[in-house]
Amino acid sequence: VQLQASGGGLVQAGASLRLSCAANGVIYNNYVLGWFRQAPGKERESVARIRWRGDRIWYADSVKGRFTISRDYAKNTLFLKMNSLKPEDTAVYYCALDRNSDLEFDYWGQGTQVTVSS
Repeated sequence: VQLQASGGGLVQAGASLRLSCAANGVIYNNYVLGWFRQAPGKERESVARIRWRGDRIWYADSVKGRFTISRDYAKNTLFLKMNSLKPEDTAVYYCALDRNSDLEFDYWGQGTQVTVSS
C-alpha cells in the first residue's frame, strides 16, 4: 500500500486546512489509518486515527474538538479537517496505516508541512 499525503500549507492562527491521504492499494475494513505529526525538535506524536470501516475514532487531547478525521471509502482517501489552527499545530503531518489493528503502523506517507503563523 502506498500513501500520498497532501493539503498542507501556511495559514494564520484560527484558519482551517484539510489534509488528504490517498491510498493506492487494498484497504480492508479492519485496517486502522492515522495521522501523525512531528514538529522541529520534537518527537512524532499521534494526532488521530480511525478504523477503515469508520469506527474506533480517537483523537489526541491537544486536537480534540478542533480536528476531525474521516475517510472516503469509495475513493480510498483519508482526511484530516483541522479547524481553529494554532501555532503549536505547526509540524509535518504524516498519514499511516496499521494492518493488524495493533497500533504498529506499517506504511507511511511522505508527509505534508503545516505552518500556522500567529
